Amino acid sequence: MRITVFFTFLVSLTSLAQRSDFNHTDFKKADSIAEYHKGASLKNLPVLTHNLTSRLTTDVEKFRAIYTWISSNIENDYSSYLKISHKRKRLVNDRQAFLDWNKSITPKVFDRLLNERKTACTGYAYLVKEMATLAGFKCNIIDGYGRTPTLLLDEDSIPNHSWNSIVINNKWYVCDATWSAGQTILEDGNSRFESDYFDGYFLAEPELFAKNHYPTLKEEIQQKDAESFKAFIVGPVVYKEAFHEPIIPVFPAAMHSQITKGGSVTFKLKVPIDFNGEINLFINKGGIQKSTNAHTSRNKDEIRLTQTFEKKGLYDVHISAESNLIATYVIKVK
Repeated sequence: MRITVFFTFLVSLTSLAQRSDFNHTDFKKADSIAEYHKGASLKNLPVLTHNLTSRLTTDVEKFRAIYTWISSNIENDYSSYLKISHKRKRLVNDRQAFLDWNKSITPKVFDRLLNERKTACTGYAYLVKEMATLAGFKCNIIDGYGRTPTLLLDEDSIPNHSWNSIVINNKWYVCDATWSAGQTILEDGNSRFESDYFDGYFLAEPELFAKNHYPTLKEEIQQKDAESFKAFIVGPVVYKEAFHEPIIPVFPAAMHSQITKGGSVTFKLKVPIDFNGEINLFINKGGIQKSTNAHTSRNKDEIRLTQTFEKKGLYDVHISAESNLIATYVIKVK
């Protein structure tokens, strides 16, 4: 009996380990080693991997040095991403043709990675897997869907992203070296990559990770469980700053909600037990943004913000933590 994508997704989510396993681990040495080898050649991966890991004693520090080096030294190649995306769309209904093309383009992608240190997400995931394997880890590449504030999906979207899962201390973790590397800035039809290492996607909290990553099985690249995928694409916009603590938007499950005038919406967030930061709610109507008088309550690891909407209209609702944007919802008041 075929295992559905939805079942696999749920099993993988519940079986993944938490970043909090390493809350007391000091990564300064691993990060300094990665910095020391900044700009090193990729032509000899075994040597580079040895240089990054040989002076470290714990597995998590070794992987941290590899991951930090990759995310700090590889440039996200947006032009390659666009070419690959366009080709995927053209071949979406011809799986064999897609696999043949993907096999033919792979050497070119990796040649540019090795020679120019530029690649799309597939190259990042490949490099993480190769170097982690050389260091003795079990590491997989996961293909699927990535959803960002500027890249929203619909039910006809095709897989557009790749990341990794890795075993550390007999537990599976997830990470996304592409999104840790920085951001692509689009200006006047041109793109430029801005390197800015972000720690939040390193062994990310799996429940939060699932808010903007949806895996699909390689052998079923054109099939996806309709119900779970729809729930994924209609969820709230989640910003990378949510991964700092982490803070997980739990409810409403969908980004768009509709209520009647005078009604209220309760926004629920899951936070670490020891989180003591300030959570704020802002609403934007017609381009004018203001803070709200939302009623806030907390019970252990859950924060609730209840906001009443007295006037009709369309509202963008932004949730922030310590001045960092966490999530966005849209409320239509009739």
